[in-house]
Amino acid sequence: MKVALTATFSALGVVLAPFFWFPFLGTKAYPGQHFINSLSGVMLGPWWAALVAIIIGLIRNALGIGTVFAFPGGIPGAIVVGLVYMLTSRIKNRYLKYIAVFFEPIGTVFVGGTVSLLLVAPWTASYLKPAQDMLMRIQELGTFTALLTLWSGWAISSIIGSVIGFVVLVALERFGVLSKRG
Repeated sequence: MKVALTATFSALGVVLAPFFWFPFLGTKAYPGQHFINSLSGVMLGPWWAALVAIIIGLIRNALGIGTVFAFPGGIPGAIVVGLVYMLTSRIKNRYLKYIAVFFEPIGTVFVGGTVSLLLVAPWTASYLKPAQDMLMRIQELGTFTALLTLWSGWAISSIIGSVIGFVVLVALERFGVLSKRG
């Protein structure tokens, strides 16, 4: 079941990618990734959700609709959702049960955004020169200001995707889809 859901979520993430992203400081912010992170973190757990984020990132990059920032921008959020859902999964209230998806921005924004700015941007290859230049230029404002700038754009993407994920999860439970999982 987990392999099938991993393939399904990966495919959905790739199919949505060309239509559901916006440019931000040389990155391609993709709320669809955070939507998929919400679903996969809850339904598959942290490690399978991380695998989904890796697969989507690899395929998006291969198709030219992603950047190297897809990895630090997707993987930490998926892991955080999965870990927090392990704590909230026994809650009976359907709205509180899926509150884990709203922790996705913690992984994406604070962990992924920080890793992207401080570790990935300085080491990006020459083919990512515009993104590298843009991210390095905002670092001239100071590291904290640069982080706040990057975090703000990534937060918009992450929050949009998390809200959509929450709505879909509540709907799936309401229609009995989640209770039928093995």
